Amino acid sequence: MKVKSSNKQILDRIDRRILRELQANGRISNVELAKLVGLSATPCLERVRRLENDGFIEGYLAKLNPKKLAVSLLVFAEIRLMHTSPHMFTEFNNAVANIPEILECHLVSGDFDYLVKARVGDMQAYRKLLGETLLKLPGVRASRSYMVMEEVKETSLLPISDQKSND
Repeated sequence: MKVKSSNKQILDRIDRRILRELQANGRISNVELAKLVGLSATPCLERVRRLENDGFIEGYLAKLNPKKLAVSLLVFAEIRLMHTSPHMFTEFNNAVANIPEILECHLVSGDFDYLVKARVGDMQAYRKLLGETLLKLPGVRASRSYMVMEEVKETSLLPISDQKSND
């Protein structure tokens, strides 16, 4: 069974299995990965390289412990801009890209313009980030912050469907 991605590249059952295994353990050896997906080492490595070259695999990361790194406070902030123009979005996007505490920033629809996810050490650090950085970003009119009390689920694993594509 083959599935076409949105860019018309075909993923078969083994490719999807490779992607699932690498998502779960990016440090797995090629030999172990090959065993898990039912291939010998060389064809498995060739598939992994193809998946990398085709852009399905963008990189390999270590999952770090925020508490050990003293950035245990997770905050979401709604940001509303003064004007919603392409120029304003570009200015804001460029400024946000240079703030290390901001983990994610999404342009969204609804009552505000951006949803920002940030990690800092504590409330004092967030007050500083908000007052000295976020509110001074280009075009920011208002913000609303939400401190996370408990992280119920956090994952970077993407769902990889086994279903046939209708393409």
